[in-house]
Amino acid sequence: MIWLRSLAFAAYFYLLSTLTAFLMLPTLIGPRRWAIWCLRRWSRAVLFGLRVLCDVRVEMRGLEHVGHGAAFIAAKHQCMLDTIVPFVFMDDGCLVLKKELTRIPFYGWYAVRAGMIVVDREAHSAALRKLVADSRHRMAEQRQLLIYPEGHRMDPGEAPDYKPGVAALYRDLNLPCVPMATNSGTHWPAHGFLRRPGLVVFECLEPIPPGLKRAPFMAELQNRIETASDALRESGIWAGGPSPPCEAVEGARHRTDLRPPRPPGPPPG
Repeated sequence: MIWLRSLAFAAYFYLLSTLTAFLMLPTLIGPRRWAIWCLRRWSRAVLFGLRVLCDVRVEMRGLEHVGHGAAFIAAKHQCMLDTIVPFVFMDDGCLVLKKELTRIPFYGWYAVRAGMIVVDREAHSAALRKLVADSRHRMAEQRQLLIYPEGHRMDPGEAPDYKPGVAALYRDLNLPCVPMATNSGTHWPAHGFLRRPGLVVFECLEPIPPGLKRAPFMAELQNRIETASDALRESGIWAGGPSPPCEAVEGARHRTDLRPPRPPGPPPG
């Protein structure tokens, strides 16, 4: 049954993505916020299909730590779902992406138009300088910047591998860093197409205040993210098990709109 439901979702996902890419092409010549709007609608539709076809529900916790306006988030990365959900819960999200992803037809076009930060990992120190400079500009635009410190997907429970880019941003931006944990890889594995029923949780943790030295910051960030991610993975919501009833997560912002109300003000540019 899981195999059939996963196959149905795969068909839904690729058909949805193809139709969205073509129907929303006019947004590529409009303001940046049009591309953000398109990505948000696509993300919500993905989560809808994931819930209906695979009985995988998504819950977002700790959004009060992100708030509105400029924010700096460092997130655990276990699967593709991690790059979909942020567009739903962030007001004006900006992901740090590797350059290879921008070469994907349509996805790369929308990512570039939406003002994502693109990193050429082969450029080494030059890439780090560009990452910092681009991040300053995004913060000036009052966006929510999300980086995956490990730089690639990691299987649940795999030994962490945090890269120095996040420390450079923490030092230069002088903002609190919001760690984000998840158990997404338990239900949407990094490899293969099986989608296992259950509850995927993205949890924004207590921010790390600015001003720490590099080594203490990296140790604290890794400890918080890994400890919370392991706790989510081991919390009893196991792969292949049924989703809990909605009442079990009521009040925890498990809806697919996931975002707290935005205060009055002009829309993002």
